[in-house]
Amino acid sequence: MGNPKGVKRDFEALEKRRMQAVRLFEQGVSQSEVGRRVRVPRQTTHRWYQAWRSGGKAALRQAGRAGRKARITEEQKGELVVALVAGPRANGFGSDVWTLPRVAQLVKRLTGVTYHPDHMSRLMKELGWSCQRPSARAKERNEAAIAKWRRGTWAGIKKKPKKSEES
Repeated sequence: MGNPKGVKRDFEALEKRRMQAVRLFEQGVSQSEVGRRVRVPRQTTHRWYQAWRSGGKAALRQAGRAGRKARITEEQKGELVVALVAGPRANGFGSDVWTLPRVAQLVKRLTGVTYHPDHMSRLMKELGWSCQRPSARAKERNEAAIAKWRRGTWAGIKKKPKKSEES
């Protein structure tokens, strides 16, 4: 099910609540009262109680990070950053622009791990990189050809408003 978008779980606070529940269980407080004091649903309290009975306090300790483990190591991420800083041309690409498909190819070349290009933005954000747009127009831009296309081709394919039958 997960959390709403943008909401991060505070795993330390969750563990603190579980340990508070353990102390109450050890004092002989009923499961329903523990749930009220710790402010968790009855089912959660029961699950915690069963885990505590079978595995002790250790069974309710923090499990670590949530979600899937990373497919590339921290060392490989470091190598990727070095390659990204060197630039696309230094990595065999034809221009000085990083695109997500190019970064995916680079990751595959460096690590052997295949990522879908659409998912590379998450990795790039994790590495501290952000989406950038070119600040200037392309040198090769031909304003006369663009104007001609807009007057000719675009005018012919552009949808025109329908004439109303009442006018």
